[in-house]
Amino acid sequence: MQSTHCDASALKVQLRQQLTHIGDEIQRSLDHLDQDAYCLLTELDDVKEAFRSVESIAASFYLQCYLASFTTSYVELSVGIQHLAERRHGALIVIQRSDELEAFIHSGIPIAATLSHSLLESIFYPGNPLHDGAVWIKEDRIVSAANVLPVSSVWNGHKKMGTRHRAAMGLSERTDALVLVVSEETGIASFAYEGKLHPMNAIGQMVEKTELFS
Repeated sequence: MQSTHCDASALKVQLRQQLTHIGDEIQRSLDHLDQDAYCLLTELDDVKEAFRSVESIAASFYLQCYLASFTTSYVELSVGIQHLAERRHGALIVIQRSDELEAFIHSGIPIAATLSHSLLESIFYPGNPLHDGAVWIKEDRIVSAANVLPVSSVWNGHKKMGTRHRAAMGLSERTDALVLVVSEETGIASFAYEGKLHPMNAIGQMVEKTELFS
C-alpha cells in the first residue's frame, strides 16, 4: 500500500500544543496530589475537555493526511458525518485512494453524482432503499450506493463489531481505501484504514477544524 505523507502543518502544531498543555495539567495535578486541601475535580474536567479538543484535531489531521491526494471534499464529508452521527443514522462510506475497488465492491446502484453532504444524508436516511449498503466515493463524486463489501473476521478486542464496522474493516484489510462508519446504535463515527478502526470523537469540533484548514 502507498505510504502517506502529511503536510497539514497547522494542525500538527495545534496537536503538539494541545498535548503539551494536557501533559502540563497532569503534571500540575501530580505535584499537588499530596495536599489535603487540593481538589482535583476541576482540573480533571479541564483535562477531559482538552482531550476532546485534541481528539477532534487529530481526526481532522489524519483524515486530511489520508485523503488529501484523493478528494478535495473534506468539508462535505465532515458535515455529512456530523449530521449522520447526531441523528444516529447508520452509514458506511468508502473513499477510494490508489487501489482499484471494482473486485471488492458488489451489487451497487449507480449514482454518478457530485458529492455533497445533503446527498449523503439522504442516501442514509432510515427507510431509504439505499441506506443499508455502502456508498462508494471516487475523487469528488459518488459512484454508487447500496454496495456490498467484504466482511472482516477480525474482532476488535473483546467488543463485538456490527456488520457495518466489520465491512469497513474487511475492505480496509484488502485495499488502501479509507472507510467511514457511523453506528446507528450509538451515533459514534469511526474510520477504518489499513485494517484498523479509529474512533472520531468530538465530531462537531472536527468539522470546525476541517473548515478552517481545508
